Amino acid sequence: MPLMHFDLTDLRLFVHAAELGSLTRASQRQHLSLAAASLRIKALEEQAGMPLLYREARGVRPTPAGEAFLHHARGMLLQSEQLRHDLQEYGAGLRGHVRVFANTTAVTDFLPEILPAFLADHPRVNVDLQERPNAEIARGVLDGRADLGIVAGQVDTLGLQTIHFSTDRLVLATPRGHRFARRKRIAFAETLDEDAIGMQQGSTLQTFLAGVTERLGKPMKLRIQLSSFDAMCRMIGAGVGIGIVPESAARRNRESMGLALIDLTDAWSVRERRILVRDQGRLPRHAQALIEVLQAYYAAPAVS
Repeated sequence: MPLMHFDLTDLRLFVHAAELGSLTRASQRQHLSLAAASLRIKALEEQAGMPLLYREARGVRPTPAGEAFLHHARGMLLQSEQLRHDLQEYGAGLRGHVRVFANTTAVTDFLPEILPAFLADHPRVNVDLQERPNAEIARGVLDGRADLGIVAGQVDTLGLQTIHFSTDRLVLATPRGHRFARRKRIAFAETLDEDAIGMQQGSTLQTFLAGVTERLGKPMKLRIQLSSFDAMCRMIGAGVGIGIVPESAARRNRESMGLALIDLTDAWSVRERRILVRDQGRLPRHAQALIEVLQAYYAAPAVS
């Protein structure tokens, strides 16, 4: 297929037509005549070599090819808006912007401890931190939507460069009076008959555990799902259920919330944490500085 040539007006027009189900309303939204709008859509279809919209008595709707075009058009418009926003910030004196896609543990547990000092040391740098599933983290770095990705465990890195910076361990947290509390080690499968506290649906950890339980053929008995590990620990300490949490969060809350921590015998409970980049040598200095801060944080001896 030859290269398609279109501008942002074409993309906005097509998105409006697909979403509104009407070329007339889409042309009005774009301040175009209906004839001009029709010619623009027809030109897109001629370049694509196939229809992108079904014309029906009550309006229009995307063809299968049009659905694909709609998906990419939305993405391109979003990137265009982000570019405009970024340039405005640079015009106001911003010198750097780092976009980070990261897993649940990074977003809710350790990055909130690390980023305040980094931002204080780099007052003209902004960080856009977004929680994403592991597979989407790698894809986002590969296609340029993120400068850095932070993942843990077995992840298809899609050929990206990886930088190891720490080891993450998942543990079982229970109330101290629970029947598992005296155990030193336990298999995850043994815990599935107990009421459980989990992270919110769609979080990296909960998605991973759902995959594990699917392979085991037995779901978790989730009583409540929450948005942070600290909230999970609070519920566990109150006796609502047990939960799988990162060791760092469990230890932080162990004394104040009366938790017992039990090691998991499952090999997947130990997860190597890695930073994903396209090309570390080509990263802006402020992005490289964030990598160095992460490495230094975990290289420093723990304070007891």
